[in-house]
Amino acid sequence: MEIRLKAGAGFPNRLLYTLAVIAGVSVANLYYNQPLLDMIRQELGTTTLAANHIALFSQCGYALGLLFLIPLADLRSRRRILLADFTLLILALLATATAPDIGVLHVSSFVIGVCSVVPQFFIPFAAQYSRPENKNRNVGIILSGLLTGILASRVVSGAVGEWLGWREMYYIATGMMLVCAVLVFRILPDEKPNFTGSYAALMRSLFTLLKQYPLLRLHSVRAALAFGSFMGFWATLAFKMAQEPFHAGSDVVGMLGLCGIAGAVTASFIGKYIARLGVYRFNCFGALLQLAAWGLFAAGGDHYGPIIGGILLVDIGMQCIQLSNQAPLFELCPSAANRINTIFMSCYFIGGSLGTLLSGTAWVLFGWSGVVGTGALLTALSLIITLVAKR
Repeated sequence: MEIRLKAGAGFPNRLLYTLAVIAGVSVANLYYNQPLLDMIRQELGTTTLAANHIALFSQCGYALGLLFLIPLADLRSRRRILLADFTLLILALLATATAPDIGVLHVSSFVIGVCSVVPQFFIPFAAQYSRPENKNRNVGIILSGLLTGILASRVVSGAVGEWLGWREMYYIATGMMLVCAVLVFRILPDEKPNFTGSYAALMRSLFTLLKQYPLLRLHSVRAALAFGSFMGFWATLAFKMAQEPFHAGSDVVGMLGLCGIAGAVTASFIGKYIARLGVYRFNCFGALLQLAAWGLFAAGGDHYGPIIGGILLVDIGMQCIQLSNQAPLFELCPSAANRINTIFMSCYFIGGSLGTLLSGTAWVLFGWSGVVGTGALLTALSLIITLVAKR
């Protein structure tokens, strides 16, 4: 179907919700590995740290994909970029499913990370073509689809890993990406680029935007630190749950991901309150929720109740921080929405990669207490930046 759109004029709800679903299914590829890390470690006969690096490589790949692919949407057709992206993603998923050793898995995980940036093409799209009064709401709906995909990915991969095996999860993911590629080709409008010049000039403009807008720097750094804290928890949970007193498999770890549904629900409705309550309040509230979560993980890490309660808090806190920092940035320069999103999300996932690396190292050296200390420190740094900036 051919859909013609005009910036700020709005677009059909069926397109919005279809993009939200595709966003969730696509970003799920980045998180399938989390409940499966201990299972992969055992089958491939590798170390805990090497298995943790599967998540690290995918996060690093995602950060680089954000940096080098997302700006292209200002220079080339978004639909054509996505079709090329899906092709590489499908090949990387197949390589993961058939990986003979941890080295191949690291490389394929990196490529999956690079190519799983699909939702980040949709978020600026929603911001650019929404009516002004619906902009935060529509961005929140896409983000809610993305978060639901993250949650479902852990549940689905945990169950599939336990019943069929971790490799089968990636064969299933390959099939889902084929379907998404067809849908994108059919429903996404073929827009005209809004940047004239070379790719090199496009990339240089990122530094111009970063220098020009102090708020872009502020929002990106404090959200990145909070996301590093968030990812530090999820990147080590499988190892924690495999030990005493839980002795839990990938299915249990995946089911714990369902507790994060509170975060997805939060993202679907808080967008309209950002202007009313203010970014500063949302950031303080989100950081305090994350710190409370780490307190629960520290005090009751050997019991399901505190673990579940902490997951609820850390997810809600993360979504308060992400949406309140990300959505207002699109108003800085609407014609550069993709590049602004690139800067924000690249920094965001660099923070996630940092948190994954630090938590994995802390787990090897100090166990769960090291993970808790690392996560709490990253959140505290995010809160301090907010308090010092007072905005």
